[in-house]
Amino acid sequence: MVERFDMVVIGSGPAGEKAAAQAAYFGKRVAVVERSPSPGGAVVLNAEIPSKTLRETALYVTGFRRRDVYGLGLTLDPEATVAQLRARTAQVIETTADAVRRNLERHAVEFIRGEARLGSDRTVHVTSLDAGQERILQGKVILIATGSRPFRPPSVPFDDPDVYDSETVLDIDRPFDSMVVVGGGAVGCEYASIFTALGVEVTLVDSGERILAFFDEEISQLLARAFSSMGMRLVLGGGRAEVSREPSGLSCTLASGEEIRPDKVLFASGRVGNVEGLGLEEAGVQVDTRNRIVVDDEFRTSAESIFAAGDVIGPPALASVSMEQGRVAACYALGIPFKETVDPMPPFGVYAVPEAAMVGLTEEDAAAQGIEHEVGRGWFAGNTRATIAGATDGLVKLVFERESRKLLGVHILGDHAAELVHQGQAVLNYGGSIDYFIHSTFNAPTESEAYKYAAYDGLQRLQAQ
Repeated sequence: MVERFDMVVIGSGPAGEKAAAQAAYFGKRVAVVERSPSPGGAVVLNAEIPSKTLRETALYVTGFRRRDVYGLGLTLDPEATVAQLRARTAQVIETTADAVRRNLERHAVEFIRGEARLGSDRTVHVTSLDAGQERILQGKVILIATGSRPFRPPSVPFDDPDVYDSETVLDIDRPFDSMVVVGGGAVGCEYASIFTALGVEVTLVDSGERILAFFDEEISQLLARAFSSMGMRLVLGGGRAEVSREPSGLSCTLASGEEIRPDKVLFASGRVGNVEGLGLEEAGVQVDTRNRIVVDDEFRTSAESIFAAGDVIGPPALASVSMEQGRVAACYALGIPFKETVDPMPPFGVYAVPEAAMVGLTEEDAAAQGIEHEVGRGWFAGNTRATIAGATDGLVKLVFERESRKLLGVHILGDHAAELVHQGQAVLNYGGSIDYFIHSTFNAPTESEAYKYAAYDGLQRLQAQ
């Protein structure tokens, strides 16, 4: 028996959930197929939300933000601390997965657990993971939103019990003293700083000359400086560490020949799309050399009536962008005249300690495009609210066109950077200038005031020329 739907979605992560809800909101009959017991995808179960929860819990139980301000010297039971971290993370995962489930139920989306494989004539064969039975679903359209997983190069011994990727690292259930983190991207920086805050001796290794290579260079350098002041060691530009198990324990050999003997190794460099077992080749769905599904501007694949969105199609691989891609793909797939484009300037947030965020052009981007530009900086060291909170690391940095003062980019390093960046994003989206911040009134004291002082700094730089 074939069950018929307007749309069958494979995957219940950010792209899949929002695509399903968008279609159902406009009266379409939708089914979502998910192989995990709970909905939400990696972002909920073992990636973004768990890592952010781990960050906040670590900062809370260690009193990290208040150590220098109030002279706190907390004595923690390592076993109890790990238990607190794991318990809080599990609680948030359960709550968030339940929220996704309720959202699908509220929109009357049918949630089907099982392994999906594409068949002929827009069918999806779903094999139950419990009973082994098969259901055949047919959709007017199919949306593939299966997400991604951490890249695992064959040279790294992930079968070793002390070698982790960015998802399995959440399985650590015992205290440890030292860790090597391989990868200076967003995930590597987040985990390296979280474990440093917990008192672990962390060495961050990356083959690039700086961490967060896609960020504004000044922000990357300041974050590296903040990491070093926390006690983290950074080894940059020297190639990747070679990991092996010796009789005496784990060994990480750097390109320089130096050998490090950490308790744990976390490899956090890159992700790959979840496309295995879907039957893409048989269905005529094209993938690139990195197994990412190829789509056009309307998220159509090379196979008729099959669409794809989210991490499985490649960068930027942000949950926020995946959600919008899913919504837009659903609208194109079903002819819903509602959402036609994904925000061309999405913000990026890195939830390290401290946070870093950006939207728009970096200084380097502006120079490469030949734009006559200037910058303005509002340092949190001179911000009253940041001083009160003991979070004076970082700044708000504005990149703007010199003649028109039109805002081109916003770059923030600081305690709440991922929240603060949205104010700059709003001004960017309507094509505003830094004058907006000059003429706006900000609550005082607030960290948002740094925008005004960054704008004033930019004006002073213009006048000095």
